Amino acid sequence: MPDTSQTKSPKVIAITNQKGGVGKTTTTINLGAALAEQGKSVLLLDLDPQGNASTGLGVGAEKRDLSTYDLLLDEAPLLDVLQETDLSNLLIAPATTDLSSADIELVSNEKRSHLLKDALQVPELLALGLDYILIDCPPSLNLLTVNALVAADSVLIPLQSEFFALEGLSQLMLTVREVRQAANADLRIEGVVLTMYDARNNLSRQVEADARDNLGALVFETVIPRNVRVSEAPSFAMPVLMYDPNSKGSQAYRDLARELSKKA
Repeated sequence: MPDTSQTKSPKVIAITNQKGGVGKTTTTINLGAALAEQGKSVLLLDLDPQGNASTGLGVGAEKRDLSTYDLLLDEAPLLDVLQETDLSNLLIAPATTDLSSADIELVSNEKRSHLLKDALQVPELLALGLDYILIDCPPSLNLLTVNALVAADSVLIPLQSEFFALEGLSQLMLTVREVRQAANADLRIEGVVLTMYDARNNLSRQVEADARDNLGALVFETVIPRNVRVSEAPSFAMPVLMYDPNSKGSQAYRDLARELSKKA
């Protein structure tokens, strides 16, 4: 477990995009690994019923006795849900497919949008001395995503460098605005990170130009390249920073982690 001598509030970042296949979970895993590598203490909260972030950090389904489902719906203590990973400084609260029914089960709960925020507001969390909590949201704007937005300080949006990439962002921005007005006035956009970027591809360069023209400083300078090592790493249940530390993908996530830290 991380050093428990500190008592500070971690920065909570929801990593979300309702469009699937944009590198959301890959970014969550590898950004968390890069921050941990740089000495930051990180908790990854897996809120995606697919549980890919859990698998990608070596926590197989057989190891998930307690999950974020238990945290949200059964009020399991946060520390009971957390697990260590093979990376020092990086903890995970894993997900199971039980989360797929969470929307239906939460509908009748008066506090349905605030369950995650309440679960994170416990003294035991402060005692962990975390620097960051990264929330891997499901690829949809459902109640789980709303819980993440209500609990978060900011939103990080992975944006695939492909046609129609900017479409759908407007709905996400609208959801962020609604959450800000109704439940979390301090929520802000941490930034947009371009993923699966191929500098040799005219389309990638055009998407980048459009994103920077439309979103300006919200777009991170760092772009995540399309890299075979990044794609291979999850099948070995590890971040690319462990699988191939010297790959272009690993270096890009290190750069993103440094850029994020400077913004904090």
